[in-house]
Amino acid sequence: MKQRKSIFFAILAAALYAVSSPFSKLLLERLSPTMLAALLYLGAGTGLFLVGMIQKKTGSSRKEKPLTRKELPFVVGMVVLDIAAPISLMIGLTMTTAANASLLNNFEIVATGLIALFVFKEKISKQLWLGITLVTIASILLSVEDLSSLSFSAGSAFVLLACVFWGFENNCTRNLSSKNPLEIVVIKGFGSGAGSLVVAAVIGEFSLELPYMLLALLLGFVAYGLSIFFYIYAQRYLGAAKTSAYYAVSPFIGTALSLIIFREIPSVSFLIALAVMIAGTYFVSKAEKAG
Repeated sequence: MKQRKSIFFAILAAALYAVSSPFSKLLLERLSPTMLAALLYLGAGTGLFLVGMIQKKTGSSRKEKPLTRKELPFVVGMVVLDIAAPISLMIGLTMTTAANASLLNNFEIVATGLIALFVFKEKISKQLWLGITLVTIASILLSVEDLSSLSFSAGSAFVLLACVFWGFENNCTRNLSSKNPLEIVVIKGFGSGAGSLVVAAVIGEFSLELPYMLLALLLGFVAYGLSIFFYIYAQRYLGAAKTSAYYAVSPFIGTALSLIIFREIPSVSFLIALAVMIAGTYFVSKAEKAG
């Protein structure tokens, strides 16, 4: 029962996060990458803080284990990586299509799985390895701007870099998953949001576009706050690699939304990468069902 519930939470987290790339792409027309990254996490922290307050007042809050000093290194790592990752993603989004960025987000499975294996010693099956290999091949196809000259897209490189940062961050969060998810998301939201805001101010990207700032905060609450909240619950029983595998549906939802919103015509290489990515995701999901 707990396993099934955790799988549902992982897929729900994926669906909520899927709206991030296409709508962030729209907001980037008025907000800078660092400013938007800051607002997305501040929206997540603020929204979940208010949810926590409502739960306390209505008496519906669950008793959860609080964070302790023992978890401090993982908390610091989580916050720092959550400053670097969204900034990299937003920069990437300014240079590549939303559909491309959404599909490339699947590389987070590769990063999370390999880090879980080599750093945190989680077990990875042969089928999961096959899935990871196919996702990597698809990511390379999406990153190549010109197949004849093999020139790589800078935008894709930034999206892949964001995935690596989030791969490390997922494993940091895995070590906190037995603790209060609300507390984790609030710390993550305010810590990473404030850090990105400082970066925006230092590099001269701070701006006040109130209507768009409010929209970014709302997007952050839904796509980051609620998504991370359910993701942490899923990690509690599935582990970092398995949760990331079920989370793999997110890029496909995001890609579909991007193609609809921006009416982008997919290239041949994009369609090939999509097919390879679907095959990779199939083997990843099959491996998790067997695991």
